[in-house]
Amino acid sequence: MIAARLKDWMPTSLYWRATLILLVPVMTILLVVTVVFFQRLYEDVTRQMTATVVQQVRLVVERLDGADDAAQALEIASPLGIEISTGAPIYIDRRDWTDFSGRTVIEVFRIEFPELQAVDLVEQRGMARLSFPGEDGATYLDIPRSRLSARNPHQFLVLIGFTAILMSAIALIYLRNQMRPIRRLARAADAFGKGRVVPYRPAGAAEVRQAGAAFLDMRDRIERQMEQRTLMLSGVSHDLKTPLTRMKLGLSLMDDNPDAEAMRGDVEDMEQMVEAFLAFARGDAQEDPSRIDPHHLVREVVDRASKTQPVQLGAVTGQGTAMLRPVAIRRALENLVTNAVRYGNEARVSVDVAERQIVFSVEDSGPGIPADMRDIALKPFSRLDGARNQNFGSGVGLGLTIASDIARQHGGILQLGHSDNLGGAKVEIVIPR
Repeated sequence: MIAARLKDWMPTSLYWRATLILLVPVMTILLVVTVVFFQRLYEDVTRQMTATVVQQVRLVVERLDGADDAAQALEIASPLGIEISTGAPIYIDRRDWTDFSGRTVIEVFRIEFPELQAVDLVEQRGMARLSFPGEDGATYLDIPRSRLSARNPHQFLVLIGFTAILMSAIALIYLRNQMRPIRRLARAADAFGKGRVVPYRPAGAAEVRQAGAAFLDMRDRIERQMEQRTLMLSGVSHDLKTPLTRMKLGLSLMDDNPDAEAMRGDVEDMEQMVEAFLAFARGDAQEDPSRIDPHHLVREVVDRASKTQPVQLGAVTGQGTAMLRPVAIRRALENLVTNAVRYGNEARVSVDVAERQIVFSVEDSGPGIPADMRDIALKPFSRLDGARNQNFGSGVGLGLTIASDIARQHGGILQLGHSDNLGGAKVEIVIPR
């Protein structure tokens, strides 16, 4: 329980955790030094100095007990720096609340002189007044405070505190400089996860440079793999289109009959499959992100789709722009709209531009997707015949997969749910800003 609570109070960033690791030992050392300093200087040293003065005060007090020795007492007190005077009795010990050594001074005098009326450390600055019983009231012995405790002991604390603060500030500045390469690496990795390539050069400590070099190697390998996949699928698509074109030409020369019409339909389905495979492999990875208005993009998709399909514009909330791949996002929304219209009577497209994320939503009035089948629906070439009857239209099961892949390229996710408005499926593309 305690560990969990401490974890909640711990900072989350590496910089502030490192700052805490730096400052806790420094503050602990300062606390220990301060406690030891007060104990040794304010108590032990003060007690030793006061004990030395006690012997001199006792000699003066002994001479004051006899009237004949009063003059002798003055002669003894003067060289010792002790002033003798008379006045009204004082019965209350007094010291400032910041006078830590005064407590020890009063304690020593009280132990050595049971007859002492009071010790006043406030009446005269820089002096300690001892009030002894006298014939006409009280006899005061004024002793320089510098003889009872160390002078300006706070200078040591000020010096060590200033040095600790200065060294901590220098260490924090150096630590901040060491954190910059890590932040640059994190920004480069985050941008690459969202489909953007930002300039990055390894810098900083050896471990950070090693991690940066490994990131660059990984990024180059992924880019080469994506490029090779695109080139390979483009070649396969080109090779398949040639015989398909010859087949279409041959079928166009045949007489119209049920067999020829069925073969023409099969050829068209094969062309759609080839285009779908190519779109899935390409994923618009070569497109550079640009700052666009999500509202304008959604309206374009709805306007284009509504000319041939029952698609309407839903809620358009929030405001602002974002770095997106417009062609890729448009392709994802068009795939989702096509699926929605294929399996439902109507589709609705919405967008919400929040402070931290953008949510594109496509809803339909179809049978929906069961919750236990949603993970399977996102896999390539998956067709959920039990939930979405493929007799509603043709397809190869890549629409959701392409949309999910595009969402991941932007650092986001694709979520499947239930539409409360239309009663069918609800597909959301959530992209961080």
